[in-house]
Amino acid sequence: MNLLTEYFSFFEPLPANTFGLLALITAIFVLAGAVKGVVGLGLPTISMALLALLMSPAQAAALLVIPSLLTNVWQMRPFWTLPDLLRSIGPMQIGIFIGTLLGAWLWGAPAGRAAGAALGMALVVYACWGLLGHPVNISPQVRAWLGPLAGFTTGLVTAATGVFVVPAVPYLQALQLSRDALIQTMGVCFTVSTIALALGLWLNQSYSIEAAGVSLLMLVPALVGMSLGQSLRQRLPVPLFRKVFFFSLIVLGVYQLAASI
Repeated sequence: MNLLTEYFSFFEPLPANTFGLLALITAIFVLAGAVKGVVGLGLPTISMALLALLMSPAQAAALLVIPSLLTNVWQMRPFWTLPDLLRSIGPMQIGIFIGTLLGAWLWGAPAGRAAGAALGMALVVYACWGLLGHPVNISPQVRAWLGPLAGFTTGLVTAATGVFVVPAVPYLQALQLSRDALIQTMGVCFTVSTIALALGLWLNQSYSIEAAGVSLLMLVPALVGMSLGQSLRQRLPVPLFRKVFFFSLIVLGVYQLAASI
């Protein structure tokens, strides 16, 4: 408990019941891991959306670094195919890294009403796209410049909100990859985004040893949630789950926007 208390002492006041707060955070990571286990993404999105109800976006982003990083590295398997994959999406990863660090330098760590509003907007846009959007086919000629642009824009959004799905995921789905290739590619993008986000938070003095320690603790519930989600995927129709998932993000996003006005 001392580690959690020391970490939160650097930020604005939070509920005095440290055990209750830890239980809430643990439950959030179990839920976020379960979502990732079902649909292959959503751990940072869900955790940021719910943790932002309890703390600042900067705190929430710091907590998700290690669970997000390690679960995404696991998602990058099989590792022997990575060299060929990186040759095709390498420029996009450079864009993500540069965009995230530039955003962190320009805006600092995500905090305050502006960060809450940006997070809410990102959640609503992503959820609406997930419900209504239709993937398009992108030609190799267009990918040459659109990939780095999508990566750079994703980096800026990551720096502002701690969420790294917009517009990276819509772009990757438009590449018409196979299911396994898409999941692996998202794992690469999310891993790069997580590393860049952690570096941006560290540069803004928002990622400390205490933050890393609490983040490491959250790896266990995230992995438990992923295991539950993978089991649930065998029973629950994925289209139904996706609708519930995206509608829930819209509700959370609208709440964040309203609370930031």
